[in-house]
Amino acid sequence: MSKVKILVVEDEIIIADNICDALEELGYDALEPAINYTEAIGRIEEEQPDIAILDIHLSGKKTGIDIAKEIRESYNFPFIFLTSNSDEFTLNQAKEVMPPAYLVKPFSKDELYTSIEIALHNFSKKVGEVDNSSLIIKNSLFVKDKGCYTKIHFEDILYLKSAHVYIEIFLIKNQKMVIRTSLNDILEKLDDSFVRVHRGFIVNTRYLSQIKQTSVKVLDNEIPIGKKYKEDIIKRINLI
Repeated sequence: MSKVKILVVEDEIIIADNICDALEELGYDALEPAINYTEAIGRIEEEQPDIAILDIHLSGKKTGIDIAKEIRESYNFPFIFLTSNSDEFTLNQAKEVMPPAYLVKPFSKDELYTSIEIALHNFSKKVGEVDNSSLIIKNSLFVKDKGCYTKIHFEDILYLKSAHVYIEIFLIKNQKMVIRTSLNDILEKLDDSFVRVHRGFIVNTRYLSQIKQTSVKVLDNEIPIGKKYKEDIIKRINLI
């Protein structure tokens, strides 16, 4: 599990630092801010942020809109436009890249938090919203924990267990998260490494170590296997 990583692109250093401080207070991981297009793309390549906050007006030839276009074309993660000008021309330019959310200066910490939530939710609709507090973006599950999203990479999930209207997600390093959804709903949104082995269990085949008559092993964890799922899992293993 890790905090949601946020890149701030803002050429006024004091404002950038203030935003980063607010993000840290909200429970996010604020990366070192970038002040222009070149720095922003470099930071994206190095740090792989989950979301970016882009000031539309930057010093230099390229603007926050140019960064947004590059994110759309090459990196595919959500972003928020930050502007002190809400004039029609600026907004029309910004609309061309379909931002999931806007922030107009000056803004409060609550508005910052809400914009991030809206951006993640709007972006996740293309991939999957598991429930009101869980999103899937790219190869990660974002789970609301203490009011803030926590990021779980698919590769860190060992298996999932149904617990009435909840699902227990068992992770490497003996960690566990609980979300409110069904196994059917979440299986549709996970990648091809995940397979159902029982009406109450989904396993990550990356960590499948043994298939027995009535159970499978995921690392050292023994999981029951249902008869109707056994043939499917053997087929899937042979394809991997």
